[in-house]
Parts: sequence; C-alpha cells; structure tokens
Amino acid sequence: MKLRAGVVGLGKQALEDHIPGLRSSDGAELVAICDENSEIVREHQYQLRVNGYTDFREMFRAEQLDMVIVTVPHHIGRTVIETAAEHRIHVLKEKPFATSMSEAQELAKQCEESGIQLMVTLQRRFNPIYTSFTQLADQIGTPFVVDAQYTLFIDDPSEGWRGLTAKAGGGCIIDMGYHLIDMILWYFGLPDRVLADVSVGARPDREYDAEDTALIHFGYDSGLYGSLLLSRFIGPKTERIRLVGSKGMVHLERGRIQRITNGGDVIESLSREQAWPSAATCQIDYFCRVIEGLRPNTSGPKENLAHMSFIAACYESAKTHVYINPKEML
Repeated sequence: MKLRAGVVGLGKQALEDHIPGLRSSDGAELVAICDENSEIVREHQYQLRVNGYTDFREMFRAEQLDMVIVTVPHHIGRTVIETAAEHRIHVLKEKPFATSMSEAQELAKQCEESGIQLMVTLQRRFNPIYTSFTQLADQIGTPFVVDAQYTLFIDDPSEGWRGLTAKAGGGCIIDMGYHLIDMILWYFGLPDRVLADVSVGARPDREYDAEDTALIHFGYDSGLYGSLLLSRFIGPKTERIRLVGSKGMVHLERGRIQRITNGGDVIESLSREQAWPSAATCQIDYFCRVIEGLRPNTSGPKENLAHMSFIAACYESAKTHVYINPKEML
C-alpha cells in the first residue's frame, strides 16, 4: 500500500518536480495539496483530482497523511515542520533545513522527540553523475585543491522574501548555495576552517540585506583546501566542482563528469542528455523506504546540522573577517 502524501506550497519546485515525482512514485500517492493562494489551489486540485486547502493546519487535521512535502518560503518552514511533528507526519523538506543554527538544533530535537523522519531534499545525491564523483576521485592521486562555483543571473536580487535575511535566513549561501555546500560535505566532510566574504552590492539602487554573491575559502587539517563562488547575479548559469590531485583532476558539472589529466586531456567521461529525469521520484521513493525502516536517513536533521554549521560559519566569518571553525558551531 502506498503512503498518503500531501504537498504544502505550490511554487515552481512543487509543480515541476515534487508533484510529478509523486505521480510516478511506487511508494507514495498524492492525496492533498495546500497553498495560501486559493486560485492556485482551486486550479490544481481539480487538475490533480485531490483535496485542496489554503491552511496546512486544516489539511493535517482533515487528512490521514503519512508524509508531507514542504516547499514554502524559508521563514514559514519551521511552523509547518512543528505542526507536522505534532500530527506525527513525516516531512520531506525543500532546502534549507532551517534559517539559523539555533532553529536547526531546535527542529532536530523536536523531530527526534516526536519520532518523525525528516529528510532535506538534496536531489544531486540521487543522480548518477554526482554519485560517480568519489569513484573517479580515487584515481587522481592525492587531492589537494577544490574549485567550486554555482552562479546564475537574477535581474533583481532584492525581489520578494529572498532579498530579506529576516525571512530567508540569508542570501545565496543558505539558499542556492545549500546544494553545493552539500556536495562539499558529502565528498570531503565538514571543513576545519571557513573564511567568507559577501556582497549586497549587485544592485546598489535597491534595498536588500541578503547577500547576492559570496566567495568562501575552506580548508582541512589534512591539507586539502578550496574555494566556493556563489552568486545570484553572475551569469550565465554555471554549476561545477573541480578536484585537483597529484595524478589528475575530476571535473563535475550538471549532466557531465570527467576525469582529466593535469594538463586538461580527457581520460574518461560520463554524461546524461537529461540531467534530472528521475531524481525527484527516486528521492520520494527513497524517503518512503526511510519511513518504512528499509533505508538509512542520510539527509536527516542531525546530518543537516553540519550544513547549517558551515553556513553559520560563513556568516560569522563575513562579519568578523577571520577564519571560523564550523565544527565549533555544532
């Protein structure tokens, strides 16, 4: 029998990824949707033939849900998670886990006490291009430097709730940067030191305080070090990680991964014409297995405390202009 699932928040991510993912899922079925915009709810509840709500509290009371996918503005996420925990509903949460380190610690405690599973959506972990990275990295000798970048162009970084730290928790670091931070932690672990500089100067004619661009340096006591450039104002859209070792390099980008010589010659390459054909469905089905006790929750609250400590270290470093050890933020 499939798990009964609801979706809170009917933005682009829900409509393009999660709802199609649910409709293709072997483990869960969509039975209810919720959004504060009644017109959007009305349109999609008839289209999808499910129950529609404008208040998630009412949906949790009325529906016998096993799980809920939460895709709401960052500052609303906490209340939805807390309410789901009260109803013993498992949560698949769009990144970030929380808007601050303290909030993350409180939510982790509440999830544990209520006995619910919470998993943060980190789709790249379900894409074979990204899962191939460590296998190729084993073939390049001793790695010593990482060069990573995730940038895209948004004309007005001040627009909407994402331009306000009070609502978003920050800018490009905690929002889009969460995915690349996850890659760094997944592949290399939590760094021993972080140094960050941030900018809110891309549009001096607008008022906003959530960083549009960040340059982050990070290092490990093992000798590995690297840099991460994040921006919501630098086009064209670019996502890549390059790991340099003593006997070659691994170059990862959306849809393609290559092992190359230190001189730049390609040794082997893996690519997919469609970068994300099944990631959403795979993620949902994996979460269903987590709920059923068949798989470990590799992206649960405790695991994402590391992500939040990295992010907190970045913001603390940007304020103090000194290296911060993210492990001390835990």
